[in-house]
Amino acid sequence: MASQSSAMSQNTLESGRFLHPFTDFAEYKQTGGRTYVAGEGVFIIDHQGNRLLDGMSGLWCTNLGYSQTRIKDAITAQLDRLPFYNSFFNCTTDTTLRLADRLVEALPHGFEHVFFTNSGSEANDTNIRMVHRYFDLIDQPNKKQIIARTNGYHGSTIAGASLGGMKGMHEQMTGLPYVHHVDQPYSFEHLGEHLPETVGQLAAQSLADKIDALGAENVAAFIAEPIQGAGGVIIPPSNYWPLVEEICRSRDVLIISDEVICGFGRTGQWWGCQTFGFEPDLITFAKAVTNGYQPLGGVAINGKIAEVITQDGGEFAHGFTYSGHPVACAAGLATLEIYQETDLLDTVTNTTAPHWAAAIARLSDHEIVGEVRSQGMLGAIELVRKKGTKDRIAPDSAAAVFCRNSAIQNGFMVRQVGDGLILSPPLIITESEIDQLIAGVHAALDATAAAF
Repeated sequence: MASQSSAMSQNTLESGRFLHPFTDFAEYKQTGGRTYVAGEGVFIIDHQGNRLLDGMSGLWCTNLGYSQTRIKDAITAQLDRLPFYNSFFNCTTDTTLRLADRLVEALPHGFEHVFFTNSGSEANDTNIRMVHRYFDLIDQPNKKQIIARTNGYHGSTIAGASLGGMKGMHEQMTGLPYVHHVDQPYSFEHLGEHLPETVGQLAAQSLADKIDALGAENVAAFIAEPIQGAGGVIIPPSNYWPLVEEICRSRDVLIISDEVICGFGRTGQWWGCQTFGFEPDLITFAKAVTNGYQPLGGVAINGKIAEVITQDGGEFAHGFTYSGHPVACAAGLATLEIYQETDLLDTVTNTTAPHWAAAIARLSDHEIVGEVRSQGMLGAIELVRKKGTKDRIAPDSAAAVFCRNSAIQNGFMVRQVGDGLILSPPLIITESEIDQLIAGVHAALDATAAAF
């Protein structure tokens, strides 16, 4: 242990006692990690004073960056006034109620109720409880099966990881037996085989086939992200969501739109379901609702479901000690006020996102880039050995890992997923900062091409 701590202290402030999420612990003992001590605007600063342009908004969270005094002041004021009270048994706080009202103003038409949790994972657990309760109350108790997508991500609790379609997570747990997975609408995976519209049609058909195989009378809901974030920023073909909505409506299957990443302007509109033109029954939110400054998540419920669960049926036996925590809700209120009282989202739609799309598209010309995707303020870069193919550069995603590390070493925080890079910069990023980020990624691609 002493030698481990000594090795780590050269690169981080850590002793090795903290177990990091989604980390290879054995590898970490040898290599250590990165420790960050400050943030400013769209930059994060490590313990050695290095500044990195944060191309991932923390973890898809800090849409408004790291210097929002209004949010920090709201947190401090709430701590001074009422640092905690619970929302169990007909109780709550005034701040919790105000955030619920403010969120309803920002939600799509027809959504007038919210249930607060502490994270997106817990919100997706809540979705299961909510839809099961709904169908019980309308005398359809057999509708318990849930369908999700391969390579989707819905959190890391047992329920959230079961809903998600991540193979690595499923190999380390026993998932819920009533969760099933269908094809993802990943066009690059079918490069040279199918046009994107065909991929969209086939992926939607796999959902229809699964519902029919299970029996529509047994299927409660389909859950999916409008754009798969952690799966690689997979943007579905334009025909995919209209087909999915038609399939679910014709079979009385609820649609859960997991907007933990896509919500709050990330796709260019308030919600990803609005960007892709479908109307869900439940919406999962978290992350950017507080700009990442406090943990908060929740479920928004449309009128059809709310009318049933709020009329009869007794107590809804579900919740968390910190559901609607007043300090988290104060952060959420201040965050929503910034979104709603400034022209930020209009600026993103009309200026920032178009500049982002044009800038990241320039990487398409690079010799090891097979595809560039973007939507709103999201982006993905597929790395290949030869253009026009999906042949990868090295086994085990080694080239993409190298490229990510190169970018980070040179001051640009990006993320690697499989054989690609993904990006999700803060919505407040300027055009010049976008150009810096893309130049940094281009340099990392050059280094990767030279190394491999």
